[in-house]
Amino acid sequence: MIGIRVKAAFIALLLYVSCWAEGYSFQVVRQGTGKQPVVFIPGFACSGEVWQETVESIKDNYTCYVLTMPGFAGVAPEVHPSFEGWKQQIIRFIEAEHLVKPVLVGHSMGGGLALAVAADRPDLLKSVVVVDALPCLSALYNSGFQSQAEVDCTGVVQQLMALDNAHFARQQRLSAANLTTDSLLCDRLVQWGTSSDRRTYAQMYCDYSNTDMRPILGRIKVPVLVLLEPSFQRISSIVEEQFKDLQTSHLEYATRGLHFIMRDDWDWFIRQLKGFLGE
Repeated sequence: MIGIRVKAAFIALLLYVSCWAEGYSFQVVRQGTGKQPVVFIPGFACSGEVWQETVESIKDNYTCYVLTMPGFAGVAPEVHPSFEGWKQQIIRFIEAEHLVKPVLVGHSMGGGLALAVAADRPDLLKSVVVVDALPCLSALYNSGFQSQAEVDCTGVVQQLMALDNAHFARQQRLSAANLTTDSLLCDRLVQWGTSSDRRTYAQMYCDYSNTDMRPILGRIKVPVLVLLEPSFQRISSIVEEQFKDLQTSHLEYATRGLHFIMRDDWDWFIRQLKGFLGE
C-alpha cells in the first residue's frame, strides 16, 4: 500500500512537470536516474499514481516516466480523445524526448496501448510488459466479435453524461469493488473515476471496446511479458488463443487478486517485473 510519505512525494512530483512534457495531452511525471527508461501507462480512468509503489521499487536503477492520460483522474481532457490518438502521442513522446529503447509497462487499457505502440513501431522499444490486458477484450464476451472501421459512440456518451453525480459515483464504487482486493486502492479508484472527464470516460470506453489488436500482434518483434489475474487461468485456452500470433510473448498468471494484480499480488508482481527487466 502507498503510505502517506510516498503519496506526498508523488503529489510533489506531480506539481513539477517540466517543460519537456509540454505539447502532449497526457501528464508526465519523471522519477529515477537510471540509464534504462521505463514508461508506465495506467489503465482506464486511473492516475499514474497507481504505479507509484512499482516506481519506488525500481527507480534507483531506471528512469521512470509515469503517464496519466488526458481526461482521466483530473487531467485536462482533449476535445476528441481516441485510442489511436493516444497511441500516436506516446510514440511522439518517446521520439521527441529521445528515449532510447524504453520498456513500456501498461495496465488494462494501458497494456493495450503498449501493445499497439509495439506493433506500430517495433523498432522503437526494448520490451513490453502487459498487466492484465488482452488484445481484444470484447472477444471474451462475443467469440465472433469484429472491430468496426468507424464506431458511433454518441449514444454511450449521451447515456453517461445524463447520469447525475451521485449515480455515477455509485457506479464507480460498485465497479472498483470488483477490480481490487485492496480497500485503500478501491477508494482511490472511485476518486480517480469521479474526477475523470465524463465525456472522455464514455468515448474511450466505447472506443476501446471496439479495439482488436489480434490482427497486428505478428508485427511485434520485442519481448513481451503478459501478467494476468488468476481468473484468466480458468479460460487459459481462450486467452492464449488471443496471443497466438505474438511469438515473443510469455504469459504468467498471478497467484491471487483481481484486476489490479500489481497491488493485489504485489510480491509476485514485482518479482516478475524485476526478473523480466534483468534484475
